[in-house]
Amino acid sequence: MATIEAVLGDITTQAVDAIVNAANSALLGGGGVDGAIHAAAGPRLLAECRELRRTSLPDGLPVGEAVATGAGDLAARWVIHTVGPNRHRGETDPDLLASCFRRSLQVARAVGASSVAFPAVSAGIYGWDPADVARIAVAAVRAELRDQGAAGGIELVRFVLFSHQALTDFEAALAP
Repeated sequence: MATIEAVLGDITTQAVDAIVNAANSALLGGGGVDGAIHAAAGPRLLAECRELRRTSLPDGLPVGEAVATGAGDLAARWVIHTVGPNRHRGETDPDLLASCFRRSLQVARAVGASSVAFPAVSAGIYGWDPADVARIAVAAVRAELRDQGAAGGIELVRFVLFSHQALTDFEAALAP
């Protein structure tokens, strides 16, 4: 079974195969985690995102879906972009949020990643309570790892949190 952990830190510095970007549907950078990842990754990440928009995602990435790009100058090999639901826009369905975590792990597995770092998707500017995100994220990751079985390839899932409160919320969700 894969290891699931929570740490306080900067997701852009994680030495994992893939980091998950809490992106907006445009995939062209933004604020919060998205802006930090784009800034740290450098111009190659934006170029790959622009190419996705030009080709396979002309209308942007839908909420709850995920797509991978290279990671530019980051330590990770891939960035998996997922669009969380925006509570301020009435996107309050927990299944949409859970889908971000499940689809990101499915995409990670498809590109061959064995270690993945997640932020608290939708817990920032998108208005979700970090405790709710923690509960939904941990349940979704556990379910996806269980469903993938031993042959799934994901060995480590790390939640990289931006605040002590978010870390506390994720630690509580991870407790047996």
